[in-house]
Amino acid sequence: MTEVLLKELTNSDIDWMIAKGHQREIAIGTVLIQGGKAVNSLHILLDGILTVTASEPDNNPLTRAFAAIEGIENPSREIARLSSGEVVGEVPFVSTRPTATTVKAVEKSLVLSIPQQELAGKLQQDLGFASRFYRAIAIMLSDRIQSIINQLGRSNIAQGQPLKDVLFVLGKLHDSDIDWIMACGTQHRIAANTVLIHQQGPVDALYILLSGIMSLSVSDDERNPLARAFAAIEDGEISNREIAKLSKGEIMGETPFIDGRLPSATIKAIEDSIVLSISRQQVAAKLQQDIGFASRFYQVIATLLSNKFQGILSRLGYGRRVYNQGQPLDENIEYEDELDASILDRMALAGKRFEWMQERLRVS
Repeated sequence: MTEVLLKELTNSDIDWMIAKGHQREIAIGTVLIQGGKAVNSLHILLDGILTVTASEPDNNPLTRAFAAIEGIENPSREIARLSSGEVVGEVPFVSTRPTATTVKAVEKSLVLSIPQQELAGKLQQDLGFASRFYRAIAIMLSDRIQSIINQLGRSNIAQGQPLKDVLFVLGKLHDSDIDWIMACGTQHRIAANTVLIHQQGPVDALYILLSGIMSLSVSDDERNPLARAFAAIEDGEISNREIAKLSKGEIMGETPFIDGRLPSATIKAIEDSIVLSISRQQVAAKLQQDIGFASRFYQVIATLLSNKFQGILSRLGYGRRVYNQGQPLDENIEYEDELDASILDRMALAGKRFEWMQERLRVS
């Protein structure tokens, strides 16, 4: 991951981080970030190995029994190991929920820690830095999502509340950004069973799903080139496995804008649907010409990826809070998915924007 930071950030960005951050050695076994707790700094791993773990679901009596025998209060599962160049502690900048994972040193490590307030101020004041920072975070989060899907199998783990996607987008973008999207976007009717995006195929536009339902699926034969070759010769379709259904508000086709990678899944209409598409060339040009738009766009993408990553963990049962375990809600406890009043206000405004956007598109 070292190359991600070196590729995305400029020398002046790195100089600023070094000036504002402080290096510290982390002993083996030290918890750098505790799941569910507030994070006060962004950490860049300079040397060593960190492990990322998530709490195991406790609905298995055997798991609970062995944990009790071993004196383990919260059994957890390792989901990733991080090496030099990785970034942790990014959640406060890209998500509305506390981190669902715990980060701990498994060998003596060296980290550069940048206080959250310093970084938040820099992101507000320097839009060029913000654009590069959020793009780097988006690349790392995309890799983590792909890694956990590969690690845990192609189960149906990507279900969520898709309308939140567009609410986060509209809540973070400026009115001028939305006006540009509306002016450049084109509505398309997508007939049922039509493939909008092919796995590992080119993506020509950024899409917002305005109505209808689509399927997100991956090929069971994606690692078998011989199967793909015979399917192509016979004009047959490769067997796909659905991992999620997408509905109103979903953002699709964002992968080329992160680091040029090809999409890792196929998106197909399950029923007649309507999408708003903005051509890839137009979005790319806008990102180059409007640094303010770029900073907000990459923040949105990083936010969506962060929420998707933590949502995957939550739906697998990792890191669930007490309200998911049949216990009553407590007004004195801050729960994992709880949103503060300012975020709820922003999402309410975004919801109104989405309704206005749909109405304006219908009129046009």
